[in-house]
Amino acid sequence: MKRNQDIVKLTEKHIASTYGRYPIALVRGKGTQLWDRSGKQYTDFVSGLAVDNLGHCHAAVVEAIRKQAGLLLHVSNLYHIQPQAELAADLAEVCFADKFFFCNSGTEANEAAIKLVRKYFHDRGKKQHEIITMDYSFHGRTLGSLSATAQKKFHTGFAPLLNGFKYVPFDNPQAVEKAVSAKTCAVLVEPVQGEGGVNLAAPDYFIKLKKICQAHKILLVFDEVQTGFGRTGTLFAYEQVGVTPDLITLAKALGGGVAIGALGGTREVMDTFVPGTHAATFGGNPLACAAARASLQVLTRKGFLEKSVRTGQYFLERLIEVAAQFPMVRQVRGMGLMLAMELNQSGSGVVFDCMRQGYLINCIQDRILRFIPPLIVTKKEIDGLIEAMKVSLGKLKS
Repeated sequence: MKRNQDIVKLTEKHIASTYGRYPIALVRGKGTQLWDRSGKQYTDFVSGLAVDNLGHCHAAVVEAIRKQAGLLLHVSNLYHIQPQAELAADLAEVCFADKFFFCNSGTEANEAAIKLVRKYFHDRGKKQHEIITMDYSFHGRTLGSLSATAQKKFHTGFAPLLNGFKYVPFDNPQAVEKAVSAKTCAVLVEPVQGEGGVNLAAPDYFIKLKKICQAHKILLVFDEVQTGFGRTGTLFAYEQVGVTPDLITLAKALGGGVAIGALGGTREVMDTFVPGTHAATFGGNPLACAAARASLQVLTRKGFLEKSVRTGQYFLERLIEVAAQFPMVRQVRGMGLMLAMELNQSGSGVVFDCMRQGYLINCIQDRILRFIPPLIVTKKEIDGLIEAMKVSLGKLKS
């Protein structure tokens, strides 16, 4: 642990305190496994916050990065970029979207979406700029995406926020219908709310949202930053909810561990962006796009996602078994390998205790344990975590 503490001290001295960090320094990863600087091994059920869907240092992604690094690291978007064009074509083959704008993160993708939906109506001579988002949503931390995020705890200290957003309850189409006005331009929603608690909606919720948007001639935007690229069992979560949005925001797992984000949409809407309307210096750079292409090729291999669906179902069943044994567990929920266990008390102690036992998990909203492991996680690794959790939960008072 002493070697970990050296890095902890450097972090505390020189890094802005924007994260409540755990007292370990992770220095190496392979597949579902991570090692800290002292050599201790952990099984990862956090995946870099749903980034490492293929696990750590997947061979295909590493090789693509190495190859591209020897060819071209960066060139301006003033020129055509081969890996970028090829990635866009790859995504168009597996997604409803015709065109894409590339950036570096989910926050940036949502910022691009906010600008695009407003300009779409501006170009048509309509004064529609308001966007409806959902309570407990999370869309990012820059001022625009933060304003779209309907969680007051993230807003404290940053007023005044960007105006033009209305917040309504999630999984309540009637509230959306009531909130629509002559100023409304779009509805922005996560198919599964991630940071808000792994919250699921009723099966027909998104169908009703789509009908509302069509009736009022406004745009439907899906934030799939966390749910995209196999996390919920299909390549994109919209495939499971019965509707196709007008726009989709992507990031996290797209790059196989390398930073990249994207906004995709129908040709009609995406053509709103013309030279000078939006940009990102590093967006769609050759290195990130090469990594993303390699990651996408693995994710779309025959049988890959089908196997992860079976693993996710097994994991859910094991969590339900645990819930039946411990009265402090209020609910287990989720989709694919995006799962949660809600407690009737703080879950931070469980996170620390599981870490001590060699398992990394995540706690959100104080009482919700979130499990977002690499999609290659095995049943044996899940069983190991389950046993560790039983030990940890057994230390809590019901």
